[in-house]
Amino acid sequence: MEKIFGVKLGSAKCAVDLGDGSERGEYVCQDYILNKLGRPHRSISLMYCYYPFDKEWPARISEAHSDNEISFQWDYPYDDYFPYLGGLGGNTDGEPFSFMCDIRRHGQDVTLTVTMDPAVTDEQLAAIGRDLRPFGRLFLRINHEATGNWFSFNRRAGYQEVADFYCRAARIIKEQAPNVLTVLCIGGIEDPESEKMVREKEFAQAVRETDIWSVDKYMSLNWGWPYEVAERGGTKFRRSSVREIYELTKKSFDRFCHLNGGAPKPMVMSEMNSDGDVTGPFDQAETVRRFCDMLSEENADWFSAFTFYQFRDRGRLGLERQDPNNADVGIEQPVMQTYKEIIHEERFMPGLAVGGEVKLPVKLRWGSSEDADGIAVPLHFDAQPHFCELYFDDDSNLMIELNGRWFYKSPGAKVLDLMSAFFEKPLEGSADMTMKIFAPPASGENDLSAEDGLYNYYYTLEKLPVIRIRTAPILPEP
Repeated sequence: MEKIFGVKLGSAKCAVDLGDGSERGEYVCQDYILNKLGRPHRSISLMYCYYPFDKEWPARISEAHSDNEISFQWDYPYDDYFPYLGGLGGNTDGEPFSFMCDIRRHGQDVTLTVTMDPAVTDEQLAAIGRDLRPFGRLFLRINHEATGNWFSFNRRAGYQEVADFYCRAARIIKEQAPNVLTVLCIGGIEDPESEKMVREKEFAQAVRETDIWSVDKYMSLNWGWPYEVAERGGTKFRRSSVREIYELTKKSFDRFCHLNGGAPKPMVMSEMNSDGDVTGPFDQAETVRRFCDMLSEENADWFSAFTFYQFRDRGRLGLERQDPNNADVGIEQPVMQTYKEIIHEERFMPGLAVGGEVKLPVKLRWGSSEDADGIAVPLHFDAQPHFCELYFDDDSNLMIELNGRWFYKSPGAKVLDLMSAFFEKPLEGSADMTMKIFAPPASGENDLSAEDGLYNYYYTLEKLPVIRIRTAPILPEP
């Protein structure tokens, strides 16, 4: 290696995010997810709730009411998400902050969904904003699916009150944390014959004030889970065509633009999937495949990102299904391989642009999963490697890409085996390629004492690791 070059991490044509934990499943660590899927996501979505005036708070409501007879997932006094333990009088030692740090260490942004009591005060909202300051670019989804009727905040306030609360919460939180991007998730256009969105009059101001527009769309869903099995003749599940879901989402974007005076904003689908409870596991994979193919075939440049809901699920909405015998074990579903293929296609991959030569030591910048400056190290392989390893003697926290596969190097790791970069994409002869190195924050948090610490994290890489490449077994067959 005689030269190294700068490299810019940029955005994908269509970014992919991933849900990790909700009322239906527990959080799965990012090391496991990265090793299963081979690349980081733009963002990882976490689901939390904040009802600080309720007598059960801050208990998880399904645990506080475990002896009560419940026949619907949302029949509890407040939403059965993990409790947001920060805010006024709280602390940032536990959830969701430990998970947010795990996500950011692995080169991904956080999407934090929080359902909130509309009675939450300005002071409580400001405290949440202060909680979120160290986490760089963060997507905040407040009171999602707000035009529905199942969440507790919709039972406590009218739709106009919910919409007004969204604007108030977004404004106050962003005053404390301008690094936060707010995501308005409402029903959009739900009827193909309609030209207007559900409750658009109430939410028109929120449409104009938010940073990002969003709809949640499932091509099939059993919303009676886990209390009802989807069988023919049932009333708590549905299935829609892929084309209908695509067209409703596109019409929703057009209507958002209309309400915003014709000006576009990023349009995302914050929850996307097809429920295996309705379709079975094989049709689930096929349906997800068709939707993503449609985005590519029709060059849906109006569509910025989708979040696959979710990684591991107790029902059939996950890439894995939680083993009923052991909550720490996931059973891979057919959609896992389909999804892995999708997220490695060009449309859904982040940009990697190699630039001019740089010299060590080099100051690396991490802005977000779509905006970072790293280095590219040229490597030559005479043939398919039998060993490809990195040896470190520092405490760097790095994300490393080689041959399309990404690896995480924690501060305590001293040896990194890169051979899995060649398991699914073996070399057929000699090859030249570059290994890209980026440095997201080792603690998961930015240094707010830096001049631009709200938005950027910096790390000075003093030297490269020792690289060991061997293209034959150490002891060949005698």
